[in-house]
Amino acid sequence: MEKNRLEALSDGVLAIIITIMVLDLHTPVDHGWAGLVGAVPSLLSYVLSFLYIGIYWNNHHHMVKLAGDISGGILWANLHLLFWLSLVPFMTRWMDGSGFAVVPVFVYGVNLLLAAVAYAILQALFIRRQGRGGPLARAIGRNVKGLVSPVIYVAGCLLALVQPALALAAYAVVAGIWLVPDRRLERALRGLS
Repeated sequence: MEKNRLEALSDGVLAIIITIMVLDLHTPVDHGWAGLVGAVPSLLSYVLSFLYIGIYWNNHHHMVKLAGDISGGILWANLHLLFWLSLVPFMTRWMDGSGFAVVPVFVYGVNLLLAAVAYAILQALFIRRQGRGGPLARAIGRNVKGLVSPVIYVAGCLLALVQPALALAAYAVVAGIWLVPDRRLERALRGLS
């Protein structure tokens, strides 16, 4: 099965997710500096969520480029990832609308964790399809970032129960870890061309 349809669907869904998130941003009622300052928390939650969608889009793109053909299981695993990512606008809106209350910040972290698990499942299926000696498995190697990120998400979720701001900092740390496109995959893609 060709992978171009999987990539096209994923690109379209991720573009819609970003569009939905930006439509949830509301202009301040106050047209002065105070209105802009009051909008900073909303803008920051949008930026964090936008970064996450962008990170997934970037890494998904590289992973699919390194992958061979796809199976029905890979299609379902990709939909599983897109499901969790499609909830990010809702979680962002809830978290922001609550004033960053404990439960919404906790659930936002759970959503991020489940998206990471879904990505790991998709990656594992691609690797299994190619074999352990395939270009994707070789590029990923030990996958330290992929192993550390869920631990930080869990820590962030636990921190949300005590201090939501610390949880958001933990979620931002994971985004920071992944912000630079995965160089392992980029090197492997250069080696293929």
